[in-house]
Amino acid sequence: MRRFALGMMTSAALMVGLASQVQASSKDYSKSTKTDLVTKIMGNKSYQVYSSLKLEEVTKKVKTKTKEKKKYTVKKRVAVKKKSKKGKTKYKTVKQVKYKWVTKTAYKNVKKKEWKFGKKLTASADFRYAHVQSKSYKVKGGKRYYYIYVDGRPVGYVNEKAFALSKANVVSQVSLVNNPSDSVGFNAEDAINYVTDQHGSLVDNDSVEISCKSAELNISDTGYVSSRKAGTAVLTFKYGKAKATSKLTVRGDAKEGISSADVTPVKTDLPEIKTWSASDGDSLSSSSTITSEDAVSSSHKYWATNMSGDAKGADIETIFYHPAVLSAPGSSNLEAKVSSAVQGIDFYDNDLVTSNLDLGQADNREARGHMVYYNMRGVKKYNWQLIPSKMLSFNTWLSYIKNIKVSPYMKLGHGQSVGSTKKYVYVLANWNRSNNWSNSQELIRVKKSTMEIDKIWTFKVWNGSAKYPRIFLNADVIDDNTLLALFHNASKHRYEYWKISRNGDSFKAKEVGATGSDLIRTGSDRISNSAEVHPEVQGFVWDSAYDVYYIAFNDYLFKIGAGLDGGTEAGKLLNYYSFHTGREFEGLGSYKGELYVNLNHPTETLKVNHITK
Repeated sequence: MRRFALGMMTSAALMVGLASQVQASSKDYSKSTKTDLVTKIMGNKSYQVYSSLKLEEVTKKVKTKTKEKKKYTVKKRVAVKKKSKKGKTKYKTVKQVKYKWVTKTAYKNVKKKEWKFGKKLTASADFRYAHVQSKSYKVKGGKRYYYIYVDGRPVGYVNEKAFALSKANVVSQVSLVNNPSDSVGFNAEDAINYVTDQHGSLVDNDSVEISCKSAELNISDTGYVSSRKAGTAVLTFKYGKAKATSKLTVRGDAKEGISSADVTPVKTDLPEIKTWSASDGDSLSSSSTITSEDAVSSSHKYWATNMSGDAKGADIETIFYHPAVLSAPGSSNLEAKVSSAVQGIDFYDNDLVTSNLDLGQADNREARGHMVYYNMRGVKKYNWQLIPSKMLSFNTWLSYIKNIKVSPYMKLGHGQSVGSTKKYVYVLANWNRSNNWSNSQELIRVKKSTMEIDKIWTFKVWNGSAKYPRIFLNADVIDDNTLLALFHNASKHRYEYWKISRNGDSFKAKEVGATGSDLIRTGSDRISNSAEVHPEVQGFVWDSAYDVYYIAFNDYLFKIGAGLDGGTEAGKLLNYYSFHTGREFEGLGSYKGELYVNLNHPTETLKVNHITK
């Protein structure tokens, strides 16, 4: 679909719009005007949210006034023509009829229809960072009041002025690495946080007109900006009255990111370890039928067998069950649906962030989804599963909602390269089917305060040249200028550990360790196309307190020395753990010596205990 320099509506969309206008202008507003289920973006102004809005028949005493013509007589003295002998005029009194208008006041009972709001629930500001949707509205006094769903739960009516009407919110700055071998370029849509129409409904990115103003760069018909040469550009995003701009820069140094993979890998004496295949895992994951009303009321606990054969080498125990879903029933398109399928997690203090992609979406080149932020201070282990339902009291539900933020629909890539700091969340949004191509890698920064993207960079890492690229499907951001990334060199049967450092908008890469083993085998290798078979990594994190990496495969966890702080030997296998969960790990997180894993179906975050330090 051509998305650029097009401001047209389809005939079907035009007919829907006209039909909505006809309904909105009709005299009988007692029924809701139905629309497609759409995502609403909340604005900065706060309005009251009501439980209901009804057009009710009421009886009222109405004061009426009537005028009547009333007859009355007056006496009048009139002169008589004849004069007396003395010459005086004679008078006589006569009666004269006159009329006057008299106003009479009366009262009568009259039946009429009036709008009645239900109970005041809360202010719309409480939903500023929630996932808000609607599929109907009513018109009162010429104003639309939409019935909204918040994080999946039906709530009530709010004035449409509470939404961001005809607004475009995009990333202000995009910085791309100079990459002469990049065959794809940067997708300009990645810079969009949201664009709304005149009623505050989220507009599909494909409907946004994007133009590029530059002396050196241009945008393709499919919306990509090449990074093969240096230059600057201003991208303009427009839909109706909504308009915003973004400054894009392709950096000048074409040698940026070229490094050397020269670390001698540490050999291991691992026996052959096997786990289930990826297809088995997919089948297992997709068999779940958990819904918001299937609340789990007890924690899971799994013990692990470690490298020494100790059957209680470590255990994991549930600390939090995630909401079953955070979108309304019938959310069929991916922009509207906030899936409970978590691909990656990270902790910072009491902040938990997750990357949520619908099943199967992580394999798409332009994989998109939502990020969800949880303030774990307000988390209850079991009740949060019920957020999409009405099984919680409104006040209890509202207290939970205030501790959740849902990002706009955004690019996430594989979704397992997630890291966070005090103010930001980072996602390395790479495609897990790229087959280690030489294209650039996209690092996205999200502000925790709003869960909106505020900066995008791309970088590249090559071992000497574009012939030997390093594409990272798993990474951990350890501070606002540094990330640690994992690369499986399948042809040389080793795992490489890379440190990528940012200085301003430029990046440098250095290999900081290597393990001389594939660690685990099974299934089909969809990444390297090697004759060997290796499961995909499903979590990678650095534990700063003990200077170790953890790598997850299905329900296995490998512990590797990082050697970054001198406390361990870089690349040395220290231990491994088999947890026998029957479910895949989907992301790892670590903060101040505590380690966390995630499982789906039901989606739960578990804390690792008793792991040998």
